[in-house]
Amino acid sequence: MADMASHTDEQLHGPAGIRSLTLGDTKLTYVPDGVATMNARLWFPEPTDEDWAQHAEYLDDEGNIVASVGGLLVERDGRALLIDAGMGPLSVGPPQNPYGTASGGALLDSLAMIGRSPVDIEAVALTHLHADHFGWAWHPAPGSDRPVFSDADYLVAEPEWTQRHFAEAQGQADIIKAIVPQVRTVGEGEAIFPGVHVRFAPGHSAGHTAYVISAGGQRVIAFGDAFHNPVQIIHPHWEVTADHDRAQSAALRQSLVRELAEPDTIGFGIHFTDAYFGRVRIEGDRAAWHPINA
Repeated sequence: MADMASHTDEQLHGPAGIRSLTLGDTKLTYVPDGVATMNARLWFPEPTDEDWAQHAEYLDDEGNIVASVGGLLVERDGRALLIDAGMGPLSVGPPQNPYGTASGGALLDSLAMIGRSPVDIEAVALTHLHADHFGWAWHPAPGSDRPVFSDADYLVAEPEWTQRHFAEAQGQADIIKAIVPQVRTVGEGEAIFPGVHVRFAPGHSAGHTAYVISAGGQRVIAFGDAFHNPVQIIHPHWEVTADHDRAQSAALRQSLVRELAEPDTIGFGIHFTDAYFGRVRIEGDRAAWHPINA
């Protein structure tokens, strides 16, 4: 089993590289696509300058939060599932993205580096319908007009799909329309892959979804955008401007912190830069994220 360690400043705002975690007969690999840089004071409206002075390690030199963009590859018995599909070969900044900048494009190269091709992916399970999570699901393959994951089902939680008008209203109607032929909706608790189950986790979006992976006597909770940064493990009550339902999201985070601190439980934070696999430790009334050196 991999070791836990305290995070370093480089892990909190350095580039996220490919790293794998093997649990029994299941292998989990973070597949980088790009990076986002967000104005911390716009993203988290509640914390004061004094609050950030106490958590300066979570900010870069410009006072921004840095977030990784990518996907989680789940491999077992020769099969492969991808949870989220990055942003695709795009760069977005203000005014389309008022919080900062985001760019992608490396996911296919990242897959190739670990010996996988898009045709190996039997399904792409989406946590929600935001552009930095399903970019490669709609973007055509290089030199083609066909989808990159042409042989895959796109798994979307039923509440997220039935309420996709919220994402469409944010300017994503065309790209949502592009994925319709491959979408298959999934329900609460549904098994979508050996050892992988759907868990509804609304708040960040109306039908936001987590995926729970059971393997090797461990449970991994891929919690999507329930958290965007490890500082939220310490302060789960901090509201996020971009959340669909801020109160619901805060309540979910507080519940998840307690659950992630349970024995044999690992978290996967897709936006946690180079500290994306980790465990939560609670000491007294303070929780903290401890990355796993996979």
